[in-house]
Amino acid sequence: MNSSFSTLDWTIFGIYFLFVILSSAWLSRSKVKSSKDYFIGEKSLPMWAVAISVLATSQSAATFLGAPDLAYKGNLTFIGFFFSALLAVIIVSKVLVPKFYEIGAITVYELLEKRYTPRAKRDAGMMFLIGRLFASGARLYIGALALSMILFSDIAPLHIALSISILMAGSLGYAYFGGIKSIIYADIVQVVIYIGAALFIIYHLFTVLGGDFGVIYSTLATDNKLVVVDFALAGSYNFWALITGLLLLNIAAYGLDQDMTQRILTCKDKNEGAKSLIFSILITIPTAFLFLIIGLLLYLFYSHPELSHFSSEVNSSFAGQKLAIFMTYILHELPDGLKALATIGVVATTFTSTSSVLGAMSSVAVTDIYKPKFSGKSEEHYLKASKMGVLLFAILLSLMALLSYYWQQTSDIPLLDFALGVMAFAYAGLLGVFGVALFTSRGNEDTVRLALIGGFITVLLLQPAITKALFGFDINFALQIIIGTIISFGIMMMGNGKNTSKE
Repeated sequence: MNSSFSTLDWTIFGIYFLFVILSSAWLSRSKVKSSKDYFIGEKSLPMWAVAISVLATSQSAATFLGAPDLAYKGNLTFIGFFFSALLAVIIVSKVLVPKFYEIGAITVYELLEKRYTPRAKRDAGMMFLIGRLFASGARLYIGALALSMILFSDIAPLHIALSISILMAGSLGYAYFGGIKSIIYADIVQVVIYIGAALFIIYHLFTVLGGDFGVIYSTLATDNKLVVVDFALAGSYNFWALITGLLLLNIAAYGLDQDMTQRILTCKDKNEGAKSLIFSILITIPTAFLFLIIGLLLYLFYSHPELSHFSSEVNSSFAGQKLAIFMTYILHELPDGLKALATIGVVATTFTSTSSVLGAMSSVAVTDIYKPKFSGKSEEHYLKASKMGVLLFAILLSLMALLSYYWQQTSDIPLLDFALGVMAFAYAGLLGVFGVALFTSRGNEDTVRLALIGGFITVLLLQPAITKALFGFDINFALQIIIGTIISFGIMMMGNGKNTSKE
């Protein structure tokens, strides 16, 4: 089947972008009076809306394309990542959320100011900004890669740059004008759109495979594709990784990453904030399961021609780029109309993850770094600075996405592992710092900085390209974050608990 867009596809895609323009204009109508309102909406947003927004923030094009790939090549063990997340958010809701509300925080790093000094808060904020730049730049790149393949039938650097620009323009439409309220309500709309796209594609694949649930289930069971828990030591999502490194990663993602926690802080009190976290995971699990189902159905489509009548060789490369299997199917097998729906799914997940991070990065830059340095200004000034921050980080994320294009081309890391692994750079240091700050009397502003840098450098030195060259084996991102956190924690414990800052 032709990989290019048909007239019907372009029409559907055009209607979607018209909807994006109109909805962003409508959502930005409300007047934002202060930077606090811009970032946390004066704690007025309903729990259910925040929960859906947290779901949207946790998903990206990497999930949309990467989760089917994991089920296609393996089984259902990736779903354990979200059960690990459920345990993590229970811990976060009991330990961290009450403390954030107790101090009236706009960003999570204000907790370090209370525990240590303003410099400790700024250092943690800077580490978040660096880590988020890496991780969200990688997510944006993955969305742009898919968009370029579908719209332009290539992954030439110019078309990747144009795809990044398209995705960033849509994300800015939601993030710039209305702040967090606009982002959260836009997230709800985009979640409905990409879940709808996934359901349409599942129905199409189910029909193509003959529509007999019993046959489909028994074939998958016979081929050992329905395994949910893996107790082996190998694999990124085995049981032991889920209760150690990936649990740490999820605690950091939902409790120490402003991208997620900014949403929780928009609820009216700590109880609503905690409920929104737990509810978000409960709706994330079935959502992630949809994309794993797509992967299982794609496995049957390509590996069982007696069901699909597919007799060609699987073309899993594109201009030298190894494709995720869902991307292969979108390019070569989806009929007219559904190709546009799949593309819209990729775009919608990228919009939600990118618009949210723009607001989060600006909130940290302005609240934790800019305001303390330039105190005494008017609220109008800080609101303008907040919006300028959104624009600045839009440019930086776009540049990082371009860098990720060249970075990932030189590695053989699956898309989802690539996106999640990049997050470990910042999380290892933050976990060590907050662990000591919350549960010991040790640490000070000097060890905060050293621990953040130590965690970052540890993860950097444990990257597969380095460990393979030195030792002949890879260290997966779950183990990277464990080692990085231990190093960071150890550095923090060297502090005597006394601070010297005059701020």
